[in-house]
Amino acid sequence: MAEKEEDVLLIGSWASPFSRRVEMALKLKGVPYDYSDEDYLVTKSPLLLQLNPIYKKVPVFVHKGKVLLESHLILEYIDQTWTRNPILPQDPYGKAVARFWAKFVDEQVTLIGFRSLVKSEEIDVAIKEAQELITYLEKEITGKMFFGGETIGFLDMVVGSMIPFCLVRGWEGMGIDMIPNEQFPELNRWIEKIKEIEIVRECIPNREKNIEHMMKIVGRIKAASNTA
Repeated sequence: MAEKEEDVLLIGSWASPFSRRVEMALKLKGVPYDYSDEDYLVTKSPLLLQLNPIYKKVPVFVHKGKVLLESHLILEYIDQTWTRNPILPQDPYGKAVARFWAKFVDEQVTLIGFRSLVKSEEIDVAIKEAQELITYLEKEITGKMFFGGETIGFLDMVVGSMIPFCLVRGWEGMGIDMIPNEQFPELNRWIEKIKEIEIVRECIPNREKNIEHMMKIVGRIKAASNTA
């Protein structure tokens, strides 16, 4: 249980990249927290609906009664509230660049990534589109230990939670090697590097369970599109 002086609650899901990145930040900062896991594919708890009535999604972050939504905003709040082990760059330009790439991953890569999972009749085109976007991340990580520099940071948590530990699992379930080592050597090097970090390993979903989960999501999206 979280210590009284912190009074932190995170409502998330074991399979959600958005809540897993928040857990990474809390663990890196050494912030004790209570955790409530949502099986959002089955049902949504009354607490989730009460605290996030607009989007009805995880993560929901509560600190001393104050409720925050949206993972990027939560990560920045955590970084500013608990200043040890900073995750965002200290200079304004560095912060802006990290926010740009984080938005790129969650909006562009995720959108095209899921499209590549569900558009089976256009799979070759979808794969090419996704790999073109991922190429930008390959260039961004080249010459760096982490996206954040010498230590894991904000962008590492965003990219790591979404690509290798979410989308890649879906692609694996489809039999697709979306980020082959010969095409993305730097990105694959970085993936192996972040797996060595304890706070990341603690937040990586079980591979087989996650692949099964991603296939369920793909099935739901396809079913919904067929009835639309």
